[in-house]
Formats: sequence, C-alpha cells, structure tokens
Amino acid sequence: MNNNVIFDLFLLLKKQYTQTMKFKKALFFFSFNLSFVFAQDVNIKIGNPQIALNEAFTISLTINNEQIKSYGGFPDIPSFQKRGVSTQQSTNIINGQISFSQIYTQNYVPTKVGKFRLPNFNMEVNGKRFQVTGTVIQVGAAKQQQAQNDPFGNDPFADFFGRRSAKEFVDVKDEAFFALNTNKDKVYIGEGFTATLAFYVSESNKAQMNFHDLGKQMQDIVKKLKPYNCWEENFNIEEIQPEQITIGGKKYTEYKLYRATYYPLNKESVKFASLPLTMIKYKVAKNPSFFGNNMQQDFKVFNTKPKTILVRELPPHPLKDNVSVGQFRLEEQFSTKKIATGKSFNYQFKIVGDGNTASIKEPLQTPNKIFDIYPPNVYQNISKNASGITGTKNFNYFVVPKEPGKYYMGDYIFWVYFNSRTSKYDTLKSKIQLEIKGESTINTAVGSGDYNGFLDLISKYNNTQINVDKTKYLKIAANIFLFLIFIITLIVVTKK
Repeated sequence: MNNNVIFDLFLLLKKQYTQTMKFKKALFFFSFNLSFVFAQDVNIKIGNPQIALNEAFTISLTINNEQIKSYGGFPDIPSFQKRGVSTQQSTNIINGQISFSQIYTQNYVPTKVGKFRLPNFNMEVNGKRFQVTGTVIQVGAAKQQQAQNDPFGNDPFADFFGRRSAKEFVDVKDEAFFALNTNKDKVYIGEGFTATLAFYVSESNKAQMNFHDLGKQMQDIVKKLKPYNCWEENFNIEEIQPEQITIGGKKYTEYKLYRATYYPLNKESVKFASLPLTMIKYKVAKNPSFFGNNMQQDFKVFNTKPKTILVRELPPHPLKDNVSVGQFRLEEQFSTKKIATGKSFNYQFKIVGDGNTASIKEPLQTPNKIFDIYPPNVYQNISKNASGITGTKNFNYFVVPKEPGKYYMGDYIFWVYFNSRTSKYDTLKSKIQLEIKGESTINTAVGSGDYNGFLDLISKYNNTQINVDKTKYLKIAANIFLFLIFIITLIVVTKK
C-alpha cells in the first residue's frame, strides 16, 4: 500500500471521526460566518523584555472562545519599528469540551542598543478597554541566529506521509466598503450639516478583516477631511461601537470612525476628496489542516468617494451678515410675577435649537423709557448625541421698570435668525404681557437731592467765554525787559 492510499485513508477516518463526535463547529476557521457562544477570555501579554538587536520584541493579544471583531491600540515604542502582526488560531477538545483561541502578535524591531521604557497603555478589544502594565526593554548587541524548525508551522501528517509542500493561500472576496456620508447635500451659509466617516461590513461577508494602526491612520485622514471654510463641532468618537443598519434592504455592520457637524462660513462649496483606509485582510489556506497556520495576513486599501456640498447665500435682509441659521425656539423665565416700578427683576431669554450655538449673538433691544435693561450674563451649552448637535444659549437680563402699565416684553427684546426649514427670516420674542404697578420713576431716576444741589451750584457760575488780548500782554512784557536792561547798564556805568 503506497503513501497516497494511506494518506487518503487517514483523511477518511478523520472525517468520520469528526462527524461522529459532532466536531464540525470546532473547525471554525474553515468558514468566517459561524458564531459560537462561549465565555470570553482576553489576555494581553508582553514578550521577553531582554532581546538582541536582531531579535523582535512582541506584544500578544489572545482571546479565547470568541472571534476578535475589533481591536486597536498596539502602542508605539520609541526606538522600535512595527513589523506587522502575526496571527495564530487553535482549537482544543478536552473531555468532550470544545474551546478555541485567536492570537494576534505585534512584532517590534529595535533600531539601536540600550534600555527603553514601554509605558502603561490601554487596548480596546471588541469594544472593551483593557489596561496593560508597561516594562523596561533591554536591547543588547546582535547575536548569531541559529536555524530553528517550527514544529507547528506545517502539518506533521503531511511530512509523515511524504506529502510536505508549500501551503497555498487564497484571497476571500470581501463585502465591505469605506464611505463618507452627509445628512444634507446643500445648505445655506451658516447652516450645519453632519458628516460621518464609517466602515461597513455586510452580514454575508466571508472575509476576515481587522483595523490596522487605526489611530495613526485617522490622524492623517482627519487632516485631509476637515474643510478650511467651515466651523467644526466634533463628536469626538473615542470608542468604535458596531451598529447594525440596513442599506438598500441589505444588513450591514457600521463602524463609525469619525463624525462632525460643519457650518460653512462663506458661499464656497465644501469639497471632500477621496480618503483611503488600509485594513488588515486575511487570506485562507486552500487546503487547511489541523496543524500550522491556516491564515495569512495581507492588506487592502478601501477608498471613499469624493463628495461636494453646495452652499447657498442667504436672501437679502438688513441683518443678513449677522444672523444665525438653523431651527430655534424661545424659552423664557421671569424671576418674579409681582413687578413694581423701581424694583428689579431677572429676565431669562433662552435660545434653544439646532444650529451653531457658539455663533449666536445677543438679542436686539428697542430704545425705550419704560425699562432700564442692563447687559446680560451669557451661558451656553452644546449637546451631541446620535441624532445630531443641539444647543442652548441663555441671556440673563437685569431689568428695572420705570413706568406703570401693561407691556409686552417682546416689544423691547427680540432675536432675528434665518429659519433653514422654511428658508425665511424669523424672530424670537416674548408673547407675555407684563403688568407693572406703582408710581412712575422716570423723572426721579437721575438720583437724589445731592445730585440736584450739585447741578444748582454749577448753574450759578457764568459760563461766558473770556477773550484775552494777547498783543497787550506782549507789549507789557517787552517794556519790562527793556527797563531791566536800562537798570543793568546804569549800574555798570556808575561803578566805572
């Protein structure tokens, strides 16, 4: 019986054993759309801190009984260069219990000899954050390398039966894309639109992928993304949370990487160029085996499509260049309902809505003799959530009424804005009527009798302008000067 027959017989026995013991699901690396429910166990391990100049330092991420859906944050180490991530998967069967693990190892190559500190760092794995204690790495002189055989690098059964050959890896077609989406395609100057940068993976995707050095990539991407002619309100995404969505009737997992609301400052169109994202994508072994690595790390670049947001000018208006754009409402509050002349009260004029809260200017006032209205204290709050950005700006006025009667506060304080929904200018003003009681204080508002006495004293003095004859005084000064010269000359002559 030749080796080929023996090998085929072995494969048949192995297949039969697998079916009998119901171990098909244990071989999860044959397909990437299978999922299992086990207790998740994550371990981040730092490698040997004493290495030679021609050896690699490693940090390994191990997760048991669950596939790694997302991870990020292998740290950068000064004087070390990252040299790719190696992967390993294994399946164990102990007492009829199935367990499996995935190992991702980041390799670092030192650039010089010495001691280097790896500080404490955090890593996010499947949406959870893990803290890792750092260490001191000692890099010594390069040493001679000896050839070593990896007992698990190949299938020992293939070697036993004389069938050893280079393992062939093939690409698996992915169903994923990288996209920049905006909630509006055209806006007015000052009107906000939200841009979301996300990676999308189809529910039917078979290829296994992971993010690659995402922190550094996003720094470069955001620099290219931000338009120079817009005010930005960043959502500051700190943790990537997968979200199930439907696009065109097809289910996808969305990974939001960046989100911001932009407010154009001029009529120039906002243009977003195509942006690249490099992902780790794994090839799979054409003939997978129980032993050895059945996956090979590769990279693929995904690109967004260019996008342009058209910006329109606001219609003609006297306040065209000084109004906010959006959708707003007024919330107001009075500190007291009993209002008397000469007694102060607080009036809160709060603007709430969807727009650039930071750019909201102080409401306008109508000149009047009914109220003394002092400059307001201003407070603002900006809230960012899944639906967008909303904000409030509160103008707290100190008001003193001077004349009794019934008055609408909206006739004295109001705020003009451009309503982006109706494409018209609108005004926020109070509809509450105030009833002021008491006696008029308009004529007594200047001050007490001391001020009046001072004014009476000023009136007693004649304010007529006095004309001074400068020529007359010059002649007098000249005569005095000549007289002094005459006296001095007389004394000198007398002495002689």
